[in-house]
Amino acid sequence: MTASLFDLTGQVAIVTGASRGIGRAIAERMAQHGAKVAVSSRRIEACEEVVRGIAERGGEAFAQACNIGRKEELQALVDATLTRWGRIDSLVCNAATNPHFGPSAELPDAVFDKVMATNIRSNLWLAHMAMPGMADRGGGTVIVVSSIAGLRGSPVLGAYGISKAADMQLARNLAVEWGPRNIRVNCIAPGLIRTDFARALWEDRAILRKRTRDTPLQRIGEPDEIAGAAVFLASAAGSFMTGQTIVIDGGVLAGPPLVGEE
Repeated sequence: MTASLFDLTGQVAIVTGASRGIGRAIAERMAQHGAKVAVSSRRIEACEEVVRGIAERGGEAFAQACNIGRKEELQALVDATLTRWGRIDSLVCNAATNPHFGPSAELPDAVFDKVMATNIRSNLWLAHMAMPGMADRGGGTVIVVSSIAGLRGSPVLGAYGISKAADMQLARNLAVEWGPRNIRVNCIAPGLIRTDFARALWEDRAILRKRTRDTPLQRIGEPDEIAGAAVFLASAAGSFMTGQTIVIDGGVLAGPPLVGEE
């Protein structure tokens, strides 16, 4: 038995979109629990800032710039991690895009294609680059950061929601395909989190007021409140969990609280 169910000592993890928000919180918490972390996003300077913070707290990490929409850069990320540490145990597919905020009828075809390619195909690419090596070493974990937008309709996040629903199915498919080789694949579906990525939502006072009112916990989430689920899924604590989606939304999908007059 390990000393802690959540101990990641000896693991090597890749986290995409790790320079800020949820990805940064996951990278920092995985390092805190003992993993060596490849910190990746499009801007190397932002990645290096995260790496410095991890090092100052006694962790180990390195920075690798990567645009997930470019297959060659994803392969370079995997190759750089293997060159540095010789293995990949956990892959966190967190990076995503949402360039359209508005009705689906106003969505240009090119933007729809970009959302699908970035939010779905890049995760499939990266998983297929990392999983064979995981399988050869006895197993590993893939974690896809999805969204509750993939579980409910939205008047302004249509394409994004479609892509995030597809990510959940991607996780189920990969879990079935790779489970016999001891690779677990799961999703995390956050609700509204205070990140730069979701700024258009939480900075809109009307949207924030409605979301707060309709959330049982009466607030939106913080990036660090998502990171614990990633640690759980990558650790021995999650060793029998695969093909699932963990919803972390303050209770939004459970329904609005009964407050005041109906």
